[in-house]
Amino acid sequence: MANIKIKDMYSLEHTKAKEWLSELEYAWEVLPKIKDIILELGRRIDEECPKEYEKRGDNIWIHKTAIVFDSAYIAGPAIIGADTEVRQCAFIRGNALVGEGCVIGNSTELKNVIIFDNVQVPHYNYVGDSVLGYKSHMGAGSITSNVKSDKTLVVVKNEGDNIETGLKKFGAMLGDFVEVGCNSVLNPGTVIGSHSNIYPVSCVRGVVPADSIFKTGGVIVAKDN
Repeated sequence: MANIKIKDMYSLEHTKAKEWLSELEYAWEVLPKIKDIILELGRRIDEECPKEYEKRGDNIWIHKTAIVFDSAYIAGPAIIGADTEVRQCAFIRGNALVGEGCVIGNSTELKNVIIFDNVQVPHYNYVGDSVLGYKSHMGAGSITSNVKSDKTLVVVKNEGDNIETGLKKFGAMLGDFVEVGCNSVLNPGTVIGSHSNIYPVSCVRGVVPADSIFKTGGVIVAKDN
């Protein structure tokens, strides 16, 4: 059975959510807490480093080194980290904690997410109810599907072991250094271990272990094979 706990998937030094994630077992447990985490972090920014951030509208904090194009839309609560680019027509719907050095690309949509530092979602991506680890990358057109077609609660399937999440909305958990190929769909409850690669135009469901390659037809092989 693949190791899919937070301690196995993420370098918590690369997110402002470290304090909260370190208290949890699985990353999806943070999804209902993201709004409150951002509001608390925003309060700390106001008190401790207000000159580093520009506050826009209600509960939106944007680091002064971030680049946000005029055509991008950002709803709060949201935090945009240092040296991050939010490009043309990006749509950030709220509850978005975006780290440092990230690329939120043209026409990319974010909603209820934690994006670690140096993550790239650069072209036509939808990322909802998900956690993307350090230096993970989603190719053009790849998306996280966050609601099952029958609207039942999401279950994580890990080599015959079904983990009940209690969540109706749950996209994908990407570990550090994950590469997702163009036009792939990550179905609700997908968990991809660190340093794994997903072939383009894949339909992924369940758990992909760390250091693996998800190939055409859903075949999973270890990288050293």
